[in-house]
Amino acid sequence: MSTYVYGITAGSHPSLPSAVGGVGDPPRPIRVLKEGGLAALVSDAPEGLRPKRKELLAHSNVLAEAGAAGCVLPMRFGSLAPDDDTVAGVLAERAEHYQERLTALDGKVEYNIKASHSEEAVLHRVLSENPEIRAITEANRRADGGTYEERLRLGEMVVAAVKVQEAEDATDVQHTLEPAADAVSVGPDSGGWLANVSFLVGREGVETFLTAVEQLRKGHPHLDLRVNGPLPPYSFVDPGPADPAGTMTGVQSAEE
Repeated sequence: MSTYVYGITAGSHPSLPSAVGGVGDPPRPIRVLKEGGLAALVSDAPEGLRPKRKELLAHSNVLAEAGAAGCVLPMRFGSLAPDDDTVAGVLAERAEHYQERLTALDGKVEYNIKASHSEEAVLHRVLSENPEIRAITEANRRADGGTYEERLRLGEMVVAAVKVQEAEDATDVQHTLEPAADAVSVGPDSGGWLANVSFLVGREGVETFLTAVEQLRKGHPHLDLRVNGPLPPYSFVDPGPADPAGTMTGVQSAEE
Protein backbone atom coordinates (compact mmCIF):
# COMPACT_ATOMS: atom_id res chain seq x y z
CA MET A 1 0.00 0.00 0.00
CA SER A 2 1.23 3.50 -0.86
CA THR A 3 2.20 6.00 1.81
CA TYR A 4 0.45 9.37 1.99
CA VAL A 5 2.69 12.24 3.14
CA TYR A 6 1.25 15.27 4.96
CA GLY A 7 4.37 17.10 6.05
CA ILE A 8 7.88 17.04 7.47
CA THR A 9 8.85 18.02 11.01
CA ALA A 10 11.83 17.84 13.31
CA GLY A 11 12.27 14.44 14.93
CA SER A 12 11.77 16.12 18.31
CA HIS A 13 8.32 17.43 17.30
CA PRO A 14 5.58 16.33 19.74
CA SER A 15 3.40 13.48 18.48
CA LEU A 16 -0.02 14.28 17.07
CA PRO A 17 -3.08 13.82 19.31
CA SER A 18 -4.47 10.35 18.78
CA ALA A 19 -7.87 11.77 17.80
CA VAL A 20 -6.53 13.33 14.59
CA GLY A 21 -7.48 11.28 11.53
CA GLY A 22 -6.06 11.52 8.04
CA VAL A 23 -7.50 11.20 4.55
CA GLY A 24 -9.78 8.35 3.53
CA ASP A 25 -13.10 6.88 4.61
CA PRO A 26 -12.74 5.81 7.33
CA PRO A 27 -9.92 8.28 8.11
CA ARG A 28 -6.50 6.61 8.06
CA PRO A 29 -4.53 6.81 11.33
CA ILE A 30 -1.57 9.20 11.30
CA ARG A 31 1.90 7.75 11.80
CA VAL A 32 5.12 9.59 12.61
CA LEU A 33 7.93 8.16 10.49
CA LYS A 34 11.33 9.17 11.92
CA GLU A 35 14.66 9.22 10.14
CA GLY A 36 17.70 10.85 11.73
CA GLY A 37 16.73 14.27 13.04
CA LEU A 38 13.60 14.49 10.90
CA ALA A 39 10.13 12.98 10.85
CA ALA A 40 7.38 12.68 8.27
CA LEU A 41 3.68 12.74 9.12
CA VAL A 42 2.18 9.93 7.05
CA SER A 43 -0.70 7.49 6.78
CA ASP A 44 -1.68 4.63 4.53
CA ALA A 45 -3.01 6.04 1.25
CA PRO A 46 -6.63 5.21 0.37
CA GLU A 47 -7.51 3.97 -3.09
CA GLY A 48 -8.92 6.45 -5.59
CA LEU A 49 -8.04 9.56 -3.56
CA ARG A 50 -9.52 12.74 -5.04
CA PRO A 51 -9.38 16.40 -3.91
CA LYS A 52 -12.88 16.48 -2.43
CA ARG A 53 -13.72 18.92 0.34
CA LYS A 54 -13.68 16.28 3.08
CA GLU A 55 -10.25 15.01 2.03
CA LEU A 56 -8.79 18.50 1.67
CA LEU A 57 -10.02 19.35 5.16
CA ALA A 58 -8.52 16.15 6.59
CA HIS A 59 -5.16 17.02 5.04
CA SER A 60 -5.24 20.61 6.35
CA ASN A 61 -6.43 19.51 9.81
CA VAL A 62 -3.43 17.22 10.25
CA LEU A 63 -1.11 20.09 9.34
CA ALA A 64 -2.97 22.54 11.59
CA GLU A 65 -2.74 20.20 14.59
CA ALA A 66 0.93 19.53 13.98
CA GLY A 67 1.70 23.17 13.27
CA ALA A 68 0.19 24.25 16.59
CA ALA A 69 2.97 22.37 18.41
CA GLY A 70 5.92 23.31 16.19
CA CYS A 71 7.14 23.99 12.67
CA VAL A 72 5.91 21.71 9.87
CA LEU A 73 6.90 21.75 6.20
CA PRO A 74 3.55 21.07 4.51
CA MET A 75 3.25 18.83 1.48
CA ARG A 76 0.64 19.49 -1.17
CA PHE A 77 -2.57 17.48 -1.06
CA GLY A 78 -2.18 14.09 -2.73
CA SER A 79 1.55 13.55 -2.07
CA LEU A 80 2.17 9.80 -2.32
CA ALA A 81 5.22 7.56 -1.96
CA PRO A 82 5.44 3.87 -2.90
CA ASP A 83 6.14 2.94 0.73
CA ASP A 84 7.56 4.13 4.07
CA ASP A 85 11.11 3.22 3.04
CA THR A 86 10.94 5.67 0.13
CA VAL A 87 9.89 8.50 2.46
CA ALA A 88 12.65 7.62 4.93
CA GLY A 89 15.15 7.60 2.08
CA VAL A 90 14.12 11.08 0.99
CA LEU A 91 14.44 12.37 4.56
CA ALA A 92 17.94 10.93 4.83
CA GLU A 93 19.04 12.17 1.42
CA ARG A 94 17.79 15.73 1.91
CA ALA A 95 18.22 16.06 5.66
CA GLU A 96 20.37 19.19 5.52
CA HIS A 97 17.94 21.02 3.26
CA TYR A 98 14.83 20.14 5.26
CA GLN A 99 16.49 21.05 8.55
CA GLU A 100 17.44 24.43 7.10
CA ARG A 101 13.85 25.01 5.98
CA LEU A 102 12.46 24.02 9.38
CA THR A 103 14.79 26.50 11.05
CA ALA A 104 13.95 29.27 8.57
CA LEU A 105 10.18 28.78 8.86
CA ASP A 106 9.97 28.17 12.59
CA GLY A 107 7.39 30.47 14.19
CA LYS A 108 6.08 31.70 10.82
CA VAL A 109 2.79 31.35 9.01
CA GLU A 110 1.50 32.14 5.54
CA TYR A 111 -1.20 34.64 4.60
CA ASN A 112 -2.54 34.55 1.06
CA ILE A 113 -4.05 37.76 -0.28
CA LYS A 114 -6.20 37.76 -3.39
CA ALA A 115 -7.49 41.02 -4.85
CA SER A 116 -10.09 41.82 -7.46
CA HIS A 117 -11.92 44.96 -8.53
CA SER A 118 -15.34 46.02 -7.36
CA GLU A 119 -16.73 46.69 -10.84
CA GLU A 120 -18.86 49.73 -10.05
CA ALA A 121 -16.20 51.31 -7.83
CA VAL A 122 -13.36 50.85 -10.32
CA LEU A 123 -15.45 52.31 -13.17
CA HIS A 124 -16.18 55.34 -11.00
CA ARG A 125 -12.44 55.67 -10.31
CA VAL A 126 -11.54 55.38 -14.00
CA LEU A 127 -14.09 58.05 -14.92
CA SER A 128 -12.98 60.41 -12.18
CA GLU A 129 -9.29 60.14 -13.11
CA ASN A 130 -9.56 60.20 -16.92
CA PRO A 131 -10.84 63.52 -18.38
CA GLU A 132 -10.97 62.14 -21.95
CA ILE A 133 -13.18 59.20 -20.99
CA ARG A 134 -15.34 61.52 -18.92
CA ALA A 135 -15.74 63.93 -21.84
CA ILE A 136 -16.66 61.20 -24.34
CA THR A 137 -19.13 59.68 -21.86
CA GLU A 138 -20.83 63.06 -21.43
CA ALA A 139 -20.87 63.71 -25.21
CA ASN A 140 -22.47 60.32 -25.86
CA ARG A 141 -25.04 60.98 -23.14
CA ARG A 142 -26.05 64.27 -24.76
CA ALA A 143 -26.27 62.51 -28.14
CA ASP A 144 -28.66 59.86 -26.86
CA GLY A 145 -25.85 57.33 -26.49
CA GLY A 146 -23.78 58.35 -29.52
CA THR A 147 -23.05 56.35 -32.66
CA TYR A 148 -21.98 52.71 -32.66
CA GLU A 149 -18.39 53.76 -33.43
CA GLU A 150 -18.39 56.27 -30.56
CA ARG A 151 -19.75 53.71 -28.11
CA LEU A 152 -17.19 51.16 -29.32
CA ARG A 153 -14.34 53.63 -28.88
CA LEU A 154 -15.52 54.52 -25.39
CA GLY A 155 -15.75 50.85 -24.42
CA GLU A 156 -12.23 50.17 -25.68
CA MET A 157 -10.88 53.15 -23.74
CA VAL A 158 -12.58 52.03 -20.52
CA VAL A 159 -11.25 48.47 -20.87
CA ALA A 160 -7.72 49.78 -21.45
CA ALA A 161 -7.95 52.12 -18.45
CA VAL A 162 -9.19 49.32 -16.21
CA LYS A 163 -6.27 47.12 -17.33
CA VAL A 164 -3.84 49.87 -16.38
CA GLN A 165 -5.59 50.22 -13.00
CA GLU A 166 -5.34 46.45 -12.44
CA ALA A 167 -1.58 46.53 -12.96
CA GLU A 168 -1.18 49.52 -10.63
CA ASP A 169 -3.31 47.90 -7.93
CA ALA A 170 -1.46 44.56 -8.15
CA THR A 171 1.78 46.43 -7.52
CA ASP A 172 0.21 48.40 -4.66
CA VAL A 173 -1.01 45.21 -2.94
CA GLN A 174 2.45 43.67 -2.89
CA HIS A 175 4.39 46.84 -2.07
CA THR A 176 2.01 47.92 0.70
CA LEU A 177 2.10 44.57 2.54
CA GLU A 178 5.67 43.51 1.82
CA PRO A 179 7.24 45.58 4.65
CA ALA A 180 5.06 43.73 7.20
CA ALA A 181 6.21 40.28 6.00
CA ASP A 182 9.43 38.27 6.09
CA ALA A 183 9.07 36.98 2.52
CA VAL A 184 6.73 37.19 -0.47
CA SER A 185 5.65 34.62 -3.06
CA VAL A 186 3.61 35.71 -6.09
CA GLY A 187 1.08 33.06 -7.11
CA PRO A 188 -0.13 32.19 -10.61
CA ASP A 189 -2.66 34.37 -12.43
CA SER A 190 -5.97 32.55 -12.20
CA GLY A 191 -9.61 32.90 -11.27
CA GLY A 192 -9.91 36.51 -12.35
CA TRP A 193 -7.76 37.87 -9.50
CA LEU A 194 -5.64 40.91 -10.29
CA ALA A 195 -3.29 39.92 -7.45
CA ASN A 196 -2.59 36.55 -5.83
CA VAL A 197 0.25 36.96 -3.35
CA SER A 198 1.38 34.94 -0.33
CA PHE A 199 3.24 36.53 2.57
CA LEU A 200 5.38 34.79 5.17
CA VAL A 201 4.68 36.38 8.56
CA GLY A 202 6.18 35.75 11.98
CA ARG A 203 3.52 34.87 14.54
CA GLU A 204 4.53 37.88 16.62
CA GLY A 205 3.99 40.12 13.56
CA VAL A 206 0.52 38.88 12.58
CA GLU A 207 -1.29 41.83 14.16
CA THR A 208 0.96 44.30 12.33
CA PHE A 209 0.40 42.49 9.03
CA LEU A 210 -3.39 42.41 9.41
CA THR A 211 -3.38 46.11 10.32
CA ALA A 212 -1.53 46.77 7.06
CA VAL A 213 -4.20 44.78 5.20
CA GLU A 214 -6.93 46.95 6.72
CA GLN A 215 -5.04 50.10 5.77
CA LEU A 216 -4.74 48.78 2.22
CA ARG A 217 -8.46 48.09 2.15
CA LYS A 218 -9.34 51.59 3.40
CA GLY A 219 -6.96 53.25 0.94
CA HIS A 220 -8.27 51.24 -2.01
CA PRO A 221 -12.08 51.09 -1.64
CA HIS A 222 -12.39 49.89 -5.25
CA LEU A 223 -10.58 46.65 -4.30
CA ASP A 224 -12.13 43.47 -2.96
CA LEU A 225 -9.53 41.76 -0.78
CA ARG A 226 -9.73 38.11 0.28
CA VAL A 227 -7.49 37.18 3.21
CA ASN A 228 -6.74 33.49 3.80
CA GLY A 229 -4.66 32.57 6.85
CA PRO A 230 -2.90 31.82 8.99
CA LEU A 231 -1.84 28.83 6.88
CA PRO A 232 1.09 26.44 6.94
CA PRO A 233 3.83 28.02 4.80
CA TYR A 234 3.04 26.09 1.60
CA SER A 235 4.50 28.76 -0.67
CA PHE A 236 7.81 28.92 1.19
CA VAL A 237 8.79 25.24 1.60
CA ASP A 238 11.31 25.59 -1.24
CA PRO A 239 12.22 21.90 -1.59
CA GLY A 240 15.19 22.64 -3.82
CA PRO A 241 16.16 22.99 -7.50
CA ALA A 242 13.93 21.26 -10.07
CA ASP A 243 11.27 20.29 -7.51
CA PRO A 244 7.85 21.99 -7.37
CA ALA A 245 7.15 23.70 -4.05
CA GLY A 246 5.54 21.46 -1.49
CA THR A 247 6.85 18.19 -2.93
CA MET A 248 9.54 15.64 -2.11
CA THR A 249 11.80 13.93 -4.61
CA GLY A 250 10.41 10.41 -4.90
CA VAL A 251 6.95 11.47 -3.75
CA GLN A 252 4.30 11.88 -6.41
CA SER A 253 0.95 13.64 -6.48
CA ALA A 254 -2.11 11.39 -6.54
CA GLU A 255 -3.42 13.52 -9.41
CA GLU A 256 -0.46 12.77 -11.68
